[in-house]
Amino acid sequence: MIITTTPTLEGRPIREYLGIVTGEVIIGANIFKDLFAGIRDIVGGRSGAYEGALRDARREAFEEVRYQAERLGADAVVAVDLDYEVVGQGGSMLMVSISGTAVKL
Repeated sequence: MIITTTPTLEGRPIREYLGIVTGEVIIGANIFKDLFAGIRDIVGGRSGAYEGALRDARREAFEEVRYQAERLGADAVVAVDLDYEVVGQGGSMLMVSISGTAVKL
């Protein structure tokens, strides 16, 4: 399955548009990640805990997009848009949202 941010695939004409597919994942930040991220902020450096959580959430959202596209019989998903939003009371959660158009090549 080809998944791309571009609206077309060079040398691969789109024969049919099957519809929009989406994947959303919301992750909550627990107190231990917050504590270690706070320490990183004080001493500098990157927060591996948050980076890992974001990576996992993004991977899950892409898996949802791929699954929906496969169910539609798609060969690819084009014009993919990836967004991150802080949600929940006090910004306690992060949402990773991916959408694109499932197509037959």
